[in-house]
Amino acid sequence: MKIMARLVAAGLLAAGIGSQALAETRPAKELFGAAKLPSRTEAAPIGSYAKGCMAGAVAIPTDGPTWQAMRLSRNRRWGNPQMIALLERFSRDAADLGWGSGILIGDISQPRGGPMLFGHASHQVGLDADIWFTPKPATPLTPQQREDMPFTSMLDKSKFLTVHPGRWTDTHARVVMQAASYPQVERVFVNPAIKKKLCDTWQGDRSALGKVRPIYGHDEHFHIRIHCPQGAANCKPQAPVAKGDGCDKSLAWWFTKEPWAKPKKDPNAKPAKPRQVMLSDLPKACAAVLAAPARSLQEATSAMAYSGTPAPAAPVQNIEAIINNTAMLPDLGPMPLPRPFP
Repeated sequence: MKIMARLVAAGLLAAGIGSQALAETRPAKELFGAAKLPSRTEAAPIGSYAKGCMAGAVAIPTDGPTWQAMRLSRNRRWGNPQMIALLERFSRDAADLGWGSGILIGDISQPRGGPMLFGHASHQVGLDADIWFTPKPATPLTPQQREDMPFTSMLDKSKFLTVHPGRWTDTHARVVMQAASYPQVERVFVNPAIKKKLCDTWQGDRSALGKVRPIYGHDEHFHIRIHCPQGAANCKPQAPVAKGDGCDKSLAWWFTKEPWAKPKKDPNAKPAKPRQVMLSDLPKACAAVLAAPARSLQEATSAMAYSGTPAPAAPVQNIEAIINNTAMLPDLGPMPLPRPFP
């Protein structure tokens, strides 16, 4: 315990925080959001998808033969090595399905995981990743284009939970189902309208369709979640997906008023100020992850898992400048939006 306390104090001091006591005056999202590089430790997810952190993360290269990482200023292309390897494989499979020249990768996790300064509640242990519903273009995007490129919704916003017939294609369906087909994938989150579209139109093997789960938002991207890696003792798994294809009452519920109705409030209740998640709310090992020495960006960037000629990657010094340019951070999409109310 004394060694752990020294590690925590040293790490917080290095981050300009000064002491663990002072850290408890700042939300955990500020502490983890300030970490620019991963810990120089063995890779391990710690805690649950929405309450945890990540040791020994690796970054997917900004550019690969069949992928590009988007919104580089967020510094969220970090994940467990198994997640990064899956994304590299999926990018090749998606390109083979006719998905442009590959995939555009959105948020994975922060360098040490944990709560984010803005956006997701999950993505905390390096086992979640967002994929744009826009294919990678043939001409590689520049770092600035990756910051500015707009998102495309798959929905017809003039109608209630309806997929836009001019945007959604059979290739979109094949790519989502390909993501769900891998045994290490636990769930693929999409908008309820997209799930219904798959239920109504998918003609292939439906054994993986149950992994495709409806959720708020997720009309501009889909979200891949993998299982806790084998032997990851500190990783808290999610409840298994129910048997079947998910095209049942659980999906029909999304097309009722209940999910979209404003919650009833007690008129006599006093307004409650939301409580920030603090470092002490996370698994104890997360303090050591935050305090551990850092790997360099080059050392922690994953080597490609398969052979191929990558697109020219942005120079490391330029990526570091982008990450440190906080003026580029206000763009918040694509990510799950708060529960929408009419």
